Amino acid sequence: MKSRFLLFFFVLTAVFHISAPLVKGAEILPRPEGAINDFANVISPEQKRPMELLAREVLEKTGTTVVVATIKSIGDNDLTDYANRLYEAWGIGKKGEDKGVLIILAVEERRIRIETGYGVEGILPDGLVGDILDRFVVPQLKQNNYDKGMANALVAVSQVIAKDADVSLTGSPTGSPSRYPARKRQVNPLSLIMLVIVIALLLGTRQGRRMLPFIILMLMMGGRGGGGGFGGFSGGFGGFGGGLSGGGGAGRGF
Repeated sequence: MKSRFLLFFFVLTAVFHISAPLVKGAEILPRPEGAINDFANVISPEQKRPMELLAREVLEKTGTTVVVATIKSIGDNDLTDYANRLYEAWGIGKKGEDKGVLIILAVEERRIRIETGYGVEGILPDGLVGDILDRFVVPQLKQNNYDKGMANALVAVSQVIAKDADVSLTGSPTGSPSRYPARKRQVNPLSLIMLVIVIALLLGTRQGRRMLPFIILMLMMGGRGGGGGFGGFSGGFGGFGGGLSGGGGAGRGF
């Protein structure tokens, strides 16, 4: 009886220690209010409205969710870990596609991070995200121009996403960068080798030679186009659908 009690006490203690950090983390994570979540009250109304419209336009035209969040303080949390947990808690982007971006600012800690979902890591690799922060965001944050810095981050990320989806964006916050060039997609050498092998096999048969033009046409058509909207915009921002982040992106102090 005593051994059973000790075992029960041990299991209960272990469960408490494992679950306590999760409960604590859940308590400090705010609920999303839309595309622009200014919990620290550092974004002016003149910037916030155009930023909201731009985020909605990006979602509607490309199917990619870009969310901004400002937090007064994250306490003892590491911003990279906090951003990853907030991303997952909010479910930024559509589940299974994971096309989302979280731009998060911790004001008192003077830290900024752009967290990318699995579905956009190819067009927003860590180096490019870091370049965006260094060129357009951190210089503004160092001067305490928080709304300008966050607007610049949103516009630069949105321009990369739009260019990859081959769409044009009509709106942008006042004074934001006019253009940020998207990085060209890199060809995977292994995929190229496999394609050559498949083409060679098809050329070796009469049926394969007949199918080859149609396959090439399908490949050319499959390389274009942006995703459709999900959830719509009626009643609020529809970009929260269970998307996940793999921890990609970049962060900076200022």
